[in-house]
Amino acid sequence: MEKRSEYDDGDAHSAESGTRKNIVVIMGATGCGKSRLAIDLAAHFPVEIINADSMQVYRGLDVLTNKVPIHDQKGVRHHLLGCVSPSSEFTAKDFRDAAMPIIDDILSRNCLPVVVGGTNYYIQSLISRFLLDESIENLDGASFSASSVENENESEEGSSDSTYDRLTHLDLVAACRIHPNDHRKISQYLRSYSRSGILPSALFQGPAIKNWGLVDELRYDCCFICVDASLPIIDKYVNDRVDCMVASGLLDEVRDIYVEKANYTRGLRQAIGVREFEEFLKLCPFDSRNNPSSCRIDDSSPHELNNRNSKDHMLLMLNSLNFKDENILLRQAIDDMKMHTRRLVRRQKRRIDRLQSLFGWKINFVDASESLSSGCPDLWAMHVVQPSVKTIRSFLNDNGNTMEEKELTDHKQKILERDLWSQYTCEACGNKVLRGAHEWEQHRQGRGHRKRIASLRKSHRFA
Repeated sequence: MEKRSEYDDGDAHSAESGTRKNIVVIMGATGCGKSRLAIDLAAHFPVEIINADSMQVYRGLDVLTNKVPIHDQKGVRHHLLGCVSPSSEFTAKDFRDAAMPIIDDILSRNCLPVVVGGTNYYIQSLISRFLLDESIENLDGASFSASSVENENESEEGSSDSTYDRLTHLDLVAACRIHPNDHRKISQYLRSYSRSGILPSALFQGPAIKNWGLVDELRYDCCFICVDASLPIIDKYVNDRVDCMVASGLLDEVRDIYVEKANYTRGLRQAIGVREFEEFLKLCPFDSRNNPSSCRIDDSSPHELNNRNSKDHMLLMLNSLNFKDENILLRQAIDDMKMHTRRLVRRQKRRIDRLQSLFGWKINFVDASESLSSGCPDLWAMHVVQPSVKTIRSFLNDNGNTMEEKELTDHKQKILERDLWSQYTCEACGNKVLRGAHEWEQHRQGRGHRKRIASLRKSHRFA
């Protein structure tokens, strides 16, 4: 039996009358530039961004989870970014229940909600008419108490091997669908069976799974845009970005939340880049803030750091370690983080392909390959931003967009005014004040500024 939320009746009526609410969904693998595109869209539409990244919703680990810094948000309002306690479990249902009223609020201000993230399960749960987990909980009138769920969690967190063995013994078909290390999914299957008494594999054949996420059953009218790039280019970009993160203070962040034998299946500790450093931190509780050879590079956000300087900085930090074992463990941790991130990229791309082929989502792909490989802003605007703007305009026109032309014109004027009066201060150049993002970007790319930054880095005085 399908359980509906408090919003479902209204959504069903809207769907019947053809007046579903319009939203934009920006998808793609990690490192492709989803957040960058969403912010750039604010120059063309009055947008507000809803974060749909399952790790960026948590407070902390800003460098490791690649949250967009305040100064790079360009005044665009972001929701569900760094607002959840890092020790809590923020499920797809939690995301849906938090995001839906935010979308209503954004639309009430005649703005366009833009959902951005690589956690496709979050997105699918938000835009589907019902949440699959809710159907599981209510099959055959199954009931359970909060205390029983807590007891299940306590018993299942003890041994990951035993939980997968239990699932294999209970339901071999369901166990074969998931990886033995996917502890979160294993626990979910075991809990659903404990609550409903129905084998997880039986649910795959039920009406809920067959309809969940189908394009005809969506809660909103969605404009899907996927920022895509070729795997070799994404792999190189991911490797460089991890080096930039390490150079920007990633070790400080991981060290601050490090707890020996921690549970890596809940909350923020699930993020790639936490567990990988466990062995290194166990041997060497590294504190880069007290190490002069590992000063941070803060001239720009991690994804904009100069790759060559970041690599030189990281090698300097690695070579500063006194013991061979520590050096080997740190290098291995960094390599593991890169490898696991590259694997995540492939999983994300496969899931997006399935959403298109199995669920009928009409996804508009924009190719960021050339832009990512060259780093040229003009290519980004030409190959990614402009096609996305054209797609969204067509989508809004086809769906009877209520935004008046005057509102869009006023919004563009506000963008120009905001950009004109944004003030930037360059401490490296003697606290030189610059006005507007364009003037600041020109200054940063200037030869004199880059020479001063390089000189400060060499003297370890850059902070």
